[in-house]
Amino acid sequence: MLAFVKSHYAGIFVCAITAIAANALAHRYQAPVMLFALLLGLALHFLYDSKRHQVGIDFCSKAVLRFAVALLGVRIAFADIVSLGVMPPLIVIGSMLVTIFFGVFLARLLGLPKVFGVLSGGAVAVCGVSAAAAISTVLPKKAHQEKFFALTVISITALGTLAMLTYPLVTDFLGLSDEQAGVFIGGAIHDVAQVVGAGYSVSTETGDIATYIKLLRVALLLPIVVMIFFAFKEKSSRLSGGVSSFIPGFLIAFFMLALVNNLGFIPAPLVEIIKSISGGALVVAMVAIGVKTSLKQVVSVGWKPVFLMTMETVFFALLILAGIFFIG
Repeated sequence: MLAFVKSHYAGIFVCAITAIAANALAHRYQAPVMLFALLLGLALHFLYDSKRHQVGIDFCSKAVLRFAVALLGVRIAFADIVSLGVMPPLIVIGSMLVTIFFGVFLARLLGLPKVFGVLSGGAVAVCGVSAAAAISTVLPKKAHQEKFFALTVISITALGTLAMLTYPLVTDFLGLSDEQAGVFIGGAIHDVAQVVGAGYSVSTETGDIATYIKLLRVALLLPIVVMIFFAFKEKSSRLSGGVSSFIPGFLIAFFMLALVNNLGFIPAPLVEIIKSISGGALVVAMVAIGVKTSLKQVVSVGWKPVFLMTMETVFFALLILAGIFFIG
């Protein structure tokens, strides 16, 4: 334990202090904390060249990230999802899967790595930054993967903010009912806070339905990450034996927490504490990913990744609208 602290404390301390600064800035300017965490991390990239900091930063970007994703399980409320009925969830689930495949197809068409198509498509389809973080943990480690993750976070935050401002206007222009507007906003906007802001700006009913739909997308994070894990799983993992060789332990923890919480075994105050710990750990991990990433590398990816994520966002929104008009 002492050896671990001695080798890791410098990098962990940097990530923790920067995460606190990111939270303070986000509170002061009412902006996404994940974006501040990533940008501050990028500004501290020079620290990653120091072996004294590198081990702790790597620990935060991997172990702390997986810990944070595991704790996200307490956010899943099965009862709220069941209350929606059959058709809205079917529209959203179908659109999510098609969008991920569309992301892979368009990425290959643009000459981008397949893993970036999965990462960006999953982030757009599921729940933004949290989905990107979870998916990145099960994708094969490739060269410059951090720069694509950083770009995904920046793009998904910008596109989500734009959607939050414009999608309520779209629902009004199209003459959608409160229920239809809720399905569209909850199904097409990336971040939970952005969904809540956009939904309740239309009406209380729209906000409620949008929130439930968004929770459905969050609930699908686990099965989608597991499917991606199996799709990219290396052959060698089959030989190691044990359940965890097939499904990572943090995903098992995610499912168990969701199940135990929905059965009512976790007191409400403890659930709130776990949510806070998960959010804090995710910010620390985001800082670490930023520190590991060279801003020069992020800029070097060019226009194609940004175009890809913009097209994925537009495609996803159009799928949701098509489902509302022709199925719902």
